[in-house]
Amino acid sequence: MKKILLSLSVAAILASCSSNDQELEANINNDGVQTAELRKCFAAENYEKMLLDEDFRKNTELIEEQAQEYIAEALEKARKKPRGGGDTDGGGGSDPGDNLGVVNIPVYVHVIYSNNQENISDAQVNSQIQVLNEDFRKTNSDAGQVPTQFAGAAADSEVSFTLAGITRTASTRTSWGTNNAMKSSANGGVDVVDPANALNIWVCNIGGGILGYAQFPGGPAATDGVVISPQYFGNTGTAVAPFNEGRTGTHEVGHYLNLRHIWGDGRCRQDDFVSDTPSSDRANYGCPTYPTSNCRSADMTMNYMDYTNDACMYMFTNGQKARMRSLFTPGGARAALAGN
Repeated sequence: MKKILLSLSVAAILASCSSNDQELEANINNDGVQTAELRKCFAAENYEKMLLDEDFRKNTELIEEQAQEYIAEALEKARKKPRGGGDTDGGGGSDPGDNLGVVNIPVYVHVIYSNNQENISDAQVNSQIQVLNEDFRKTNSDAGQVPTQFAGAAADSEVSFTLAGITRTASTRTSWGTNNAMKSSANGGVDVVDPANALNIWVCNIGGGILGYAQFPGGPAATDGVVISPQYFGNTGTAVAPFNEGRTGTHEVGHYLNLRHIWGDGRCRQDDFVSDTPSSDRANYGCPTYPTSNCRSADMTMNYMDYTNDACMYMFTNGQKARMRSLFTPGGARAALAGN
């Protein structure tokens, strides 16, 4: 029965992606690509396309099943704690007690450039690594802005990042699109480096105003990782407002670690599979006032997995933490990363 439910959830995601695109039609240019005046990543569309592959679809079902089992175990542990014996999950998961400690992920950054502006500096690369560490460990300077309603759900994900290396590749290509060409040296890009044990980030001009996209766990090793346009990478150098605080990296790495968009890429009943994030039927853009309400509840607009401006997103939840950490447990899709 569980597998049937998971299959139905996959089908729902396929349907919801297209309906969300229709809702955003007013912001799409003549090439059919969302412009960067409003945040738009391509991860959901990439995921939808990958679901057409039977192997990826089966992998996704197994990963989802493991995630839900992990979350159920975390909830059970929380229930068994004596009163006052630790933080509760707020409906989404507590400290899972997985004995993994802080999981450190080595990061290879591949800078592919056609001009000096795209050939971002080492300082800009390092600024993105710093932002990832602050956001995933809840040491970001704006963490205190989380509204009281959601403060109990805000989480230190216990995931850290270390820069393992930078590659630089000159190219005459001025835009790369979303077909993963940048991940292949045969196409003028850069081949993935040790994807089982490291996160690969390709920094290149995607084109069409797309900020970035990620590959969800369970896909081919040769294309595993994250792609971000240089003007939205890090918080210094050539980074351009309002996406100049490194949160595109945080958002896309969230996808890489199996987080869905906060609104579930669909209407109120479409789920992001995290129970401590409120239901919503749409993305939020810019810097919404609090509370912004949809689906009869306040949206968690400040969550990294919404589409708000960089300055207006500053939290993950305990439930999102549990979902990410399920990947690192034995047999998990990114278990090798826990050994770093």
